[in-house]
Amino acid sequence: MADPVARLLPWSSPDGNPCFVIGSGYVSRVADTVEEEQLASAVDLIAEARCVLAGRGWTSGELQLLTVELTEALVAVHRVAESRGARLVCADVQSSQREASPAT
Repeated sequence: MADPVARLLPWSSPDGNPCFVIGSGYVSRVADTVEEEQLASAVDLIAEARCVLAGRGWTSGELQLLTVELTEALVAVHRVAESRGARLVCADVQSSQREASPAT
């Protein structure tokens, strides 16, 4: 049996440290939902940014708010990518280990 792999969760602890979970239970399913919401929010924000920038009639306050929101979305999407990328690498390693082990 493969060693359990810690999954990076899409939120931090109250003091800003990364949170992890092992397994595919309730917390993992909640994390999946949060990640999907974060990715959907980023898509919406990209569309909003394109509209604001295309209008060329923005104020400095609108640009500042857009920058803050885009930064927050980028941080969330980066965390999702890190988490999913780490799980892909682990899945590849586990698959390679299964292929290399003799059949019983």
